[in-house]
This record gives sequence, C-alpha cells and structure tokens, in this order.
Amino acid sequence: MLYCVQCGTPVGDRDRFCGKCGAQQRVPAGTAPPDFMSNISPRNWSLLCYVPLLGWIASAIVLATGYFRSDRRVLFHAFQGLYLFAAWLLVDWVIAPIMLSAELSFAPYRLLSELLKLAVVGAGVFMMIRVANGEDYHLPVIGDLADRSVAERWV
Repeated sequence: MLYCVQCGTPVGDRDRFCGKCGAQQRVPAGTAPPDFMSNISPRNWSLLCYVPLLGWIASAIVLATGYFRSDRRVLFHAFQGLYLFAAWLLVDWVIAPIMLSAELSFAPYRLLSELLKLAVVGAGVFMMIRVANGEDYHLPVIGDLADRSVAERWV
C-alpha cells in the first residue's frame, strides 16, 4: 500500500494526487509516466476535432498516434473534423477570392462568401454540441467521406 508523500493518507497505486490534502504523488519506480493521450477522454478528443480553425490539430494528433486505432467513433470524428477544416480552407482560399475579384466585388457576392464561412464555422459548433451530448451525426457530404476514410483505415 502506498501513502501520501505529504500527509501520510493511504493512496491508490494509480493516484496522481492525494484525496485528502491534494498533494501530487511520486510515480513509483518502474512505472511509465502516463501518456498525455490517456489524460483526455475519447469524447473530449472527438469534441476537440471540431474547434473552429484549430480542430485540425486535434484531428492530426488522433490520426497520427495509434492510441485510438481501435476506436471507430473517435477516428470518424477526427476525419470529419479534418474534412470540415478542408471545407473552410476551400471557402476561405478559393471561393471567397473568386467572389471578391474585381468583376464580382459587389455586395451580394461579398455577403455570400461571408455566409459560406459562417456556415462552416456553424457546422463545427453544431458538431461540438452534438459530440458533447454523446450523439453521432454525419454531416451531409463530409460525413460520407469520413466514413469511407475510417473504413479504409480500419482494414
């Protein structure tokens, strides 16, 4: 049995902090330090994949590490979040400049390009709410691409 390094209260083998005084415990010899991936729940990793304009980082981490190799749900959300970011790039770098070019720079096209950007960010926020509630939702085109990507990676 292990005891707290500060107050001497018994603590569990895997406890990082004492339940009584809150002191951080030493890692027993021969024990590997905890992986940073295990400190965040799979639901939270899925949610992080949809953070507007930054979710691609969490998606890349999930897809690059082997930690969620067997969790189809997290892989699906990582791919869908990555494809949602690709949709943002398509709107921001391709569609908006075309609409704002010299010939098309009047108000309706400018408004349409901003609405497209808002729709992509809104889809990310919508997905964050759905994932936070534990619901799976497939976005119309992006969800099908994510399903295919997970199926190809699963093999």
